[in-house]
Amino acid sequence: MVQSFQEDAFELAMEKVKRGEISRRALFGAMAAMGLASFAGKAQAQAAKEMVMVNWGGIANQGFGNFYGEPFMKANPGWKVAQDSTGPSAGRIRSMVESGKTTWDLCDSSAASSILLSKLGLLNKIDYSVVNKADAIDPSFTLDYGVAPYSFSSVLVYDSAKYPTAPTGWADFWDLKKFPGTRLMRKDATVMLDMAQMALGKDPKNLYPLDLRACLNKIKEIRGSAVYWNNGAESEQFMRTGEASMGCIWHTRAKVLQAESKGRIKFIWNQGLLQAGIFVSPKGNPGGDMVQKLFASMMGNAEAQVGLLGLMGNGPTNPKAAAMVPEALKPFNPTDPANVGVQVPLNGIYWGENYQTNNAEYLDVITG
Repeated sequence: MVQSFQEDAFELAMEKVKRGEISRRALFGAMAAMGLASFAGKAQAQAAKEMVMVNWGGIANQGFGNFYGEPFMKANPGWKVAQDSTGPSAGRIRSMVESGKTTWDLCDSSAASSILLSKLGLLNKIDYSVVNKADAIDPSFTLDYGVAPYSFSSVLVYDSAKYPTAPTGWADFWDLKKFPGTRLMRKDATVMLDMAQMALGKDPKNLYPLDLRACLNKIKEIRGSAVYWNNGAESEQFMRTGEASMGCIWHTRAKVLQAESKGRIKFIWNQGLLQAGIFVSPKGNPGGDMVQKLFASMMGNAEAQVGLLGLMGNGPTNPKAAAMVPEALKPFNPTDPANVGVQVPLNGIYWGENYQTNNAEYLDVITG
């Protein structure tokens, strides 16, 4: 199974514990929360003034609890925001809503899932009379049925020992003569087709809709010189062992590799795919309209988003956050002005409407 960014964040947290960067006490608290999470338990335990925020596990309990839940509870006495780590896949959200037994209020999802689920009538629409669109740096972070209080990026990473001349974008990624070596790609069409489109020379400012046939043909050009990753740890390992010399991976993993290799393995922000960490609200949620105020709090609290960047590496999305980011974190912040300006916001609406077809054809190409 191909791993999501959120699931990978959990694995990174486990690695931080091993390195002594996160306390065991914090981890045990997160794991305890995971152990208490279940559909039945939440259905029974959910109080009248409690909202359940569902994440993908691990340190997300601490991060989302501290930086999303606590500020909201402080501003709204009597309300509790509980963390649930059972993993809010689109399939589980659909089953819950269609059964008429919704026990979740908001879920860490994706732009594509918000489009798919909203078309099935399974999500609450975002009330932008409550949520302020000006609290997002880009329209891709404020969808009709989802908002993004964090971001992440897919970036070009390379071994500088093998390439004294640094690559500058996806055209170089495809140039096996100038930059010989094995390429590392994800076993999922999202981002892979977008970067193929840029390698074809299309203006990044007008990247969508993608030309599917042209992008797939571009993928075919290098599939014989490529390896593919399913999860974040695997993406690191391909680069660490030298099996791949240039790849496309999440910025959080690129940061780890750069530090571990003492700068030998580098990454660039140019033409990176900036992605929205979208939260959605399942229809019939027990907390009702109060979830809109929680969304507004998450989007509006720039300071809390910077805290999440420091803990988990997730980029802030509030325009006021950039000035609050410590200097040491700026090079690794996907929404720092110096980084966001050279990236391309991934079009979640396009992917929500085309993911299933695009992914099926992409997998056929790379396995054919």
